Amino acid sequence: MRSMGGIARFAAIALVLFLAACAPVRVREDSATLRAQSEREAQLAPQTNWSLHAHLGVSNGEDGGSGDLEWLQNGDAYDFTVRAPVTGKTWRLHGDARRATLEGLRDLPSTGTDASELLQREAGWNVPMDQLRFWARGLRAPQGKAALTFDAAGLPALIEQDGWKVEYRDWFDGPPPQLPRKVFAARGKYRVRLVVERWQTP
Repeated sequence: MRSMGGIARFAAIALVLFLAACAPVRVREDSATLRAQSEREAQLAPQTNWSLHAHLGVSNGEDGGSGDLEWLQNGDAYDFTVRAPVTGKTWRLHGDARRATLEGLRDLPSTGTDASELLQREAGWNVPMDQLRFWARGLRAPQGKAALTFDAAGLPALIEQDGWKVEYRDWFDGPPPQLPRKVFAARGKYRVRLVVERWQTP
């Protein structure tokens, strides 16, 4: 009769093999995957007017927040509105490349020249707004070098850029260029998660 210890070891090995079989295949960038990514970017990057509705989660390792996000992008102009379903509180970050305004957290609006710095200062959230508008669509941000890993379908599984690791856990079905459904970004203790319900693009 097989001992309980042997059965446990067998079960553990079987579980590891099962998880390995279920794990998505990931491929480091090569000439073929980079060519496909460049084609995606050539199609999507010129489309600077788009919007998404998503669930947003943000954490700094100790505190965090979440809510329903409506994000409208029109060139450099953005409107980033978050509604917390539990508290019913709504705040809105909007502006362009030169100016940012945050409303809803204080009695009076707060302003600054950089959206990410303003959000960090007023809400304690570390959200790389300039890069996120590219990462949210599965694109490399134009600022800084990026390393990519692709899934079995040739879509980005991971973008590493500016100290952030941006994972793509799911994509919407449809004709190319496909858009991400789940985007999880991390840098040290900071986390930003987007679970997109719908996209609106040209």
